[in-house]
Parts: sequence; structure tokens; C-alpha cells
Amino acid sequence: MTDSLRAMRDDVAACGYFPDLITDGMVLAIGDEPLVRHLVHHEATFVEDSLHRHLTVLALTDTRLVVSHTDEHTIELGPMQAASTTEVVSLDAFTSVSLTRIVSHPEKFGTNQSRVEEAWLAVGWGTMRRADLEPAGCGDPSCDADHGYMGTFTADDLTVRMSAAADGLENVGKLVSFGVELQRRSHRGALVTRVGR
Repeated sequence: MTDSLRAMRDDVAACGYFPDLITDGMVLAIGDEPLVRHLVHHEATFVEDSLHRHLTVLALTDTRLVVSHTDEHTIELGPMQAASTTEVVSLDAFTSVSLTRIVSHPEKFGTNQSRVEEAWLAVGWGTMRRADLEPAGCGDPSCDADHGYMGTFTADDLTVRMSAAADGLENVGKLVSFGVELQRRSHRGALVTRVGR
């Protein structure tokens, strides 16, 4: 196992959440490509009186993004189970890579009085789309005609959100760094593909 894969496994193990299972799935998907950068996001949610954990691991290579989602399943009167899925997306398949930063005291950005409090990474490659629709109107308050609907379609294949309050400043910084690297590499991948065609 390479140093970069070992570092990824250590970050998964720090979450206390099936590190051998998750790392094995990632190693199988990454294959012999070098790992450029990784990101681990652990989410815990409470449903009634039970805790449900979800772990997302993103791994970036020179040509692909590997996405792993793992959830634990509790079967009544049975052993614990986990569902672990890996998806591999070619960097030239991306339609968008959006990075949003929520910054405190933006007027003081660049000083120690301002920091990135929250970050969102949204990646689209055309598999999933979200539609936000609302009734369309004509502006005439007395009009009761049906003008149909208007709205937007948004790529919604992957969204990862981290905040300083929930995940710590260091992890927010890791998400920003990963998002920036993904933006730069997906752009280069698209250029290489267009030139090569």
C-alpha cells in the first residue's frame, strides 16, 4: 500500500467506521493509478433513538474521481451489516464542479479575523438532476390563466458540506483544497479530451 493510500486509510480509521472494508473498496476502484488527493466526510444522524452513520470518501487520480458511500444497516435480531458503494467518474465527464465558501467577516478576509466557516462542494456529471419548479405568472394580478411552470434544473450527483462547528476548521480547509484541485483537474481533463478527439 502506498503512502497516500495509507494516509487515506488512517483518515477513515480516525472516524472509527469500518476502515478495512472502505479502504478495500477504494483500492479496488483506484487500481494502479496514483492517488492525488483524498477527502473523508463522516456524517452521523439520529433517527428517533438510534444513531445512523454515513461515510463518504472521495479519491482523486489524474483521470478519475472515485466516490465511496458507506452506511451501516442494523437487521432486527441479526448481525450488523454495512452497504459500501464505490462509483468511478472520468474527469472529462464532469458538467460542473462548484465550490462555495461561507466566510465570516468578509470585509476582513485575508486576516486572522476572518475565516471560512463552511464549504460546499457540488459536482455534476449528468446522472442526477434536481428540478426546482414554481408556477409561472404573467404579472397581471387579475389574470387567472394557467401559465404553466418555470424553474431550474441543477446537476446534483454529489454534494459534500462541511462546517467548522460540525467538522472542524481543518476539515473545512481540506474540503476547499480538494474542491480547488478537482476544479483544476476536471478542466484539464476536458481540454485533453477535446484536443484528442
